[in-house]
Parts: sequence; C-alpha cells; structure tokens
Amino acid sequence: MSGRIPIDSPALAGFWTERHLCTLTTLRADGSPHVVAVGATLDPEAGLARVISSSTSAHVRHIRHQQRVAICQVDGPRWSTVEGLAVIRSSPEEVTEAEQRYAKRYRTPRPNPARVVIEVSITRILGSASLTST
Repeated sequence: MSGRIPIDSPALAGFWTERHLCTLTTLRADGSPHVVAVGATLDPEAGLARVISSSTSAHVRHIRHQQRVAICQVDGPRWSTVEGLAVIRSSPEEVTEAEQRYAKRYRTPRPNPARVVIEVSITRILGSASLTST
C-alpha cells in the first residue's frame, strides 16, 4: 500500500537523511523521460529538495525548458517520490548551502566550478505506507 506522505512525517524525514542514492527524472523536449542517478537532500522546513549538478548536464538543460521533475529513492519495501517544479540556482551562497547539505547526507562533493543547484519546490510526496506519520 502507498499514498501521499505529509512533508512533516518523522518517518519521511528519517528516510531522507539515510544514505540512499536517488533518481532524478526530467523530461526531454519530445516529452520522453530522462532518468539519472543523483544524490538528493530534502528540506521539509523550506518545502524543497535539492540536487547538485554540473551546469552542462542534460538534466539541467531539460529543466531550463520543462520544470516538472520527480526524485525517487527506494530501500527494499520503503520508497518515496518527491514531485515538484525545479529551478536552477547558481549563486555561490546557494551552491555552498546545497553542497553542505549533500556532504551531511553523503560525503563532501568533489570540486566543480560549473556546479549548480537543482532546487525543487515540492508539490507532492508519495511513498510506501511505512513512511506515513502516526
């Protein structure tokens, strides 16, 4: 069983702080999905998910034309999908904040002078029943 998950669910917050790789789905110009493995962080207080990336990546180009994205992660029977509208951020402050959040969940990212942040304003969170708040 699965369904919508409230952003303030403690189980959801815990799941999104564990070290799991995610997938980011963007849409190509022809509408077909483009799926890549990424590291992502969830910021429930701000209602945002963040992914650090290179400004030259295909998924960044896709977001510049179509902002709808989905970020998914799975661990056995537990899964969560965050849907939302993405924007590309490139200011040093925004990149540094996203790098710090990434480092806390994963590891310190390698240097990348072309780094940008994919910032997703969350519109819906879906997931396994085990992630609903009780």
